[in-house]
Amino acid sequence: MIFTRTEAIHTVENNNTWDIVIIGGGATGLGIAVDAASRGYKTLLVEKYDFAKGTSSKSTKLVHGGVRYLANGDVKLVYSALKERGLIFQNAPHVSFVQSFVIPSYSLFSKLKFLIGLKLYDWMAGSLRIGKSSLLSKQEVVEKLPKVKTKGLRGGIQYFDGQFDDARLAINLAQTATEYGAVTLNYAEATAFQKDANGKVNGLSFVDKESGITHDVQTKVVINATGIFVDDILKLDTPTHKNLVRPSQGAHIVIDQKFLGNQDALMIPETSDGRVLFGVPWHGKVLLGTTDTPLNEHQIEPRPLEEEIEFILSTADEYLENAPTRADIRSVFAGLRPLAAPTNGDGNSTKEISRDHKLIKSESGLITITGGKWTTYRKMGEETVDLAIKTANLTESPCKTNHLPLHGYTADKHPGHWQVYGSDMVAIQKLMDNNPSFAERIHQDYPFTVAEVIWACKNEMVVKVEDFMARRVRLLLLDAQASLEAAPLVAKIMSEELGKDDEWINRELADYELLVKNYTLYPEVSNHSNPTLG
Repeated sequence: MIFTRTEAIHTVENNNTWDIVIIGGGATGLGIAVDAASRGYKTLLVEKYDFAKGTSSKSTKLVHGGVRYLANGDVKLVYSALKERGLIFQNAPHVSFVQSFVIPSYSLFSKLKFLIGLKLYDWMAGSLRIGKSSLLSKQEVVEKLPKVKTKGLRGGIQYFDGQFDDARLAINLAQTATEYGAVTLNYAEATAFQKDANGKVNGLSFVDKESGITHDVQTKVVINATGIFVDDILKLDTPTHKNLVRPSQGAHIVIDQKFLGNQDALMIPETSDGRVLFGVPWHGKVLLGTTDTPLNEHQIEPRPLEEEIEFILSTADEYLENAPTRADIRSVFAGLRPLAAPTNGDGNSTKEISRDHKLIKSESGLITITGGKWTTYRKMGEETVDLAIKTANLTESPCKTNHLPLHGYTADKHPGHWQVYGSDMVAIQKLMDNNPSFAERIHQDYPFTVAEVIWACKNEMVVKVEDFMARRVRLLLLDAQASLEAAPLVAKIMSEELGKDDEWINRELADYELLVKNYTLYPEVSNHSNPTLG
């Protein structure tokens, strides 16, 4: 299989019957697709938008067991996540790496309390441990976090966890599933189920949003892996379905590296709302987040609330000298977590709800998976396919993903942002070697090149300018205004590669300008101006 939409649609048109059809192309759905295809099942995945457009590209970029979950007593989830963290490092070393975190301590008691907890965290990782937690003196904390506030500082703790590029890993999962024979299709919206005489789901209709054509496929089982949208799909199956999920929003702000200092990350263990807050170096910037704000509705492009932005900035100000202000924010973004809808008690408290996943089988045979976290995507995929095998009486085949190198796998280290391409970097470099104009940057302040736009069009299933800016490279999340300035060049290159006309370019640029407003604090953003955010 070739990873292009044309090839995917062609395969669907020529193959009407599937073993497993998955709705949802985020971390969970893509993990299921890799698991199912690698076991040999005939697998189709449809995603209404782009791969990982929702929550799966808007995480805090951490592959971790969850220090906070350990404090909440969710030992089972932490133990499982630490194991899965180790497997991500083994299977996708090009998009994941070990990150040093520093917790500054302003009392001896907190210093000892956190060290004991983190020693337990290390121990639980077992043979997959990636570093050793240790006490730091005041001087060592300042060396690692030059911008930390020193008044009352009593030292700190250093521990190690994982970091990754979420959207790049998602694309690699789609590519891996395709390499094992799956069809993964973005911009394909599930619209209806077909059922047999006994009311069991045995088919799915979806619309190719690019052509407007509806496709009907038969399948032995359908899996609903749509995150915050699981209830929408369940209502296609049972119109009277009552919501399982209530979204919780996690907001982030992106600032320049100078506000933190070196390559060590900051972990603030006890914020005013009882959460933890991270300041993490990422692609030459610093990501500050996250929040946990219960919402009553879900949408594909949530916007951080004013109170979330103020909370992040004020918390950072408690720990950092010359802390960032609104004017220093390069980009803001938010993701929605699919948490269990509260049935009683405090409907506005989400921090105590387990982030573990839940599997549900409807009377119709529809399988739904909800909850979970990026780190445990592989285990979620394994458990979901195991249930699908039983539900559809598929021929038994053991899980293969424990030790399955993902697309791009390489142990080689590449400079800068080239690292996340892994083994694909060689081919992109060859494009630039053969045509030096392809080495031109799409924005003077960032390293992303014309060659990467061309590569994404040929090999990474981009459909819209947004797909490239937000998820193939991460410029929208790193610097929203710079991404807007680069958009005309990107749109022009994409139109040439995808065979689009000037009308497409104009429509894409209008759509993208509207989108960028969600990622800035400035109410009016224009290609023709360079406003200061704030």
